[in-house]
Amino acid sequence: MVDGQKKMEELAITIMHNILEYLAVSEEEMKWLGSPGVASTALQLNSYPLCPDPNRAIGLAPHTDNSLFTILHQRISGLQIFKEGVGWGFVQPVTGALVVNVGDLLHILSNARFPSVVHRVVMKEAKQRFSVAFFYSPPADFNLDPLGLSFGQIPLYRSVTVAEYFGRKAKDLEKALASIRI
Repeated sequence: MVDGQKKMEELAITIMHNILEYLAVSEEEMKWLGSPGVASTALQLNSYPLCPDPNRAIGLAPHTDNSLFTILHQRISGLQIFKEGVGWGFVQPVTGALVVNVGDLLHILSNARFPSVVHRVVMKEAKQRFSVAFFYSPPADFNLDPLGLSFGQIPLYRSVTVAEYFGRKAKDLEKALASIRI
């Protein structure tokens, strides 16, 4: 494993551990987490070419990520997130900072307490844009069940494996979460 990717996985494990602690998930329910190499990871390098008229192009259509979360590095603005009742807003790059987008798998595990983020990339400037995305997910055979439920709280989603959820999303991008809602 490349050293940079190993560092990203260590960061992802730390972030996920903190999220699970916040959700009051037991150590037993977290046992899959602490072992490097157990999770499914992907490092994606994105290049959006120079566009002479940025208002006439979109870099990446609106979507949510399949992963638990995505850690993103960007230097040039272009990432937008959608907030209900507000609309689209830019996530401005901050020197030395990373962006963490919550994905569908964390949405399910957290029983929607961490909702997945609808986002897109637009070409804001007449410059080439690069970004690096690190996707972090549990293994394909991992069973997703809402975790850390308080007494009396009901799960919003039925149990599903990562592989089954990915299959549902591949068939119907926009209705995958709704298809497993109880």
